[in-house]
Amino acid sequence: MSKVNELFNNELKVINIGLKAFAESLKLTGYKVINVDWNPPAYGEEIESAFEKFNEIVLNKKVDVESANKEAFQRLINSRPKIVGMGKAIDLIPNMKKNMLLHAGPPISWDRMCGPMRGAVIGAILYEGWAKTEDEAERLAASGEIEFSPCHHHQATGPMAGVYSPSMPVFELVNETYGNKAYTNMNEGLGKVLRMGAFSPDVISRLKWMESELYPVLARAIEYLGSIDLKNIFAQALHMGDEGHNRNRAGTSLLFRQLAPAIVKTTNDPDAVERVLKFIDGNDHFFLNLSMSAAKVSLDAARNIEGSTMVVVMARNGTDFGIQVSGLGDTWFTVPAEVPPNALYFPGFTKDDANPDIGDSSITETAGWGGFAIASAPAIVQFTGGTPMEAVNKTKLMYEITIGENNTYQIPYLNFRGTPTGIDIKLVVEKGIPPFIDTGIAHKKPGIGQVGAGLVDAPIEVFKKAFLAFVQKYS
Repeated sequence: MSKVNELFNNELKVINIGLKAFAESLKLTGYKVINVDWNPPAYGEEIESAFEKFNEIVLNKKVDVESANKEAFQRLINSRPKIVGMGKAIDLIPNMKKNMLLHAGPPISWDRMCGPMRGAVIGAILYEGWAKTEDEAERLAASGEIEFSPCHHHQATGPMAGVYSPSMPVFELVNETYGNKAYTNMNEGLGKVLRMGAFSPDVISRLKWMESELYPVLARAIEYLGSIDLKNIFAQALHMGDEGHNRNRAGTSLLFRQLAPAIVKTTNDPDAVERVLKFIDGNDHFFLNLSMSAAKVSLDAARNIEGSTMVVVMARNGTDFGIQVSGLGDTWFTVPAEVPPNALYFPGFTKDDANPDIGDSSITETAGWGGFAIASAPAIVQFTGGTPMEAVNKTKLMYEITIGENNTYQIPYLNFRGTPTGIDIKLVVEKGIPPFIDTGIAHKKPGIGQVGAGLVDAPIEVFKKAFLAFVQKYS
């Protein structure tokens, strides 16, 4: 009996790809049908032409895309981020100026800033003492005397509004493998915080305490330890239910276990020790800023590799969503940012209160964590009333648009498969699958703060822009 005839002697099961109506018709006749929710990518003539030119680039060996992507990917996964110290932003961050404020996402001017970013700028001006009231701070921000610059232009990342001012303390990270550095500020906690656009007196007071007590205590402890290996911590955290973006409970706990003995050893004031340890213990997101910076210092090592289509930055400023690509230098490709469609809002708030997607925290997804590793943290899908299986399916889908799998960061539920790593703009456009991001949500008005958290797809149009630019450059 032929294999074909054997097939018809067994129970037939159908997989339907495309129009859902075909699956429903078969179900009505009693067949078992699995429907795949998929639509063919709508390229359009411009993208179709770009794919033809891309194939010519490869066939004519104008640039070796495969080798370039292999190099970028290896540099990303071979990176080893470590905390090596702390200091003030003005002293450590490259090209930081006394009149400069850093912000999340692509470049943006005061007149185009969204509400929460304006709120964070007002708060930073009050924190620095450059103005005494909200009105004075707004006038100063609009005067042109303050220079605004993206965190990414200074080897830094900032969650949500991502605003840094010169006096703010920052962690210093080094990529032990390649020697490059990155910087990040300290996480304030959830709710009414500067990064969400809040600037009330209690927000400023907390920031002042972080500068005057938390920072020196942590700096002494880190100096005593010499360094803290974040690659080791994050690899363990993935096995303990974190994904490194919206869930950082395990990462914070593992960091706490390393810091606590050193803090006790290096700080004589027991009250200060108690306040610092309670602050870290009470903030499950304390590790978030470090997770972001670890991703940043790893991805920066993969920048500027000629011919690589790998994404090295995804970031939002609450107005624009931007990406940068290894083989396209420092050029930003941007499209309008969107409000996360699937979200859980705090009591009293709705989607009408939400600002469009904001923050550098999508650097975690760019490195293959966050939404890409959500199978490690299925509790995150509770944000949208989803299921653990949906989280697993989201991670599996991300393997379709990435160059490879991480050899250190692994997902237990997927039989310790490496996280999907190295977003390829060609694969995103070719397959019509956008990168998946889990994110916090700030109120659209300045001064209020966080109103929820949710799940969002990166806008695919920005990857089309980058792909067209890649083809134009290398044709």
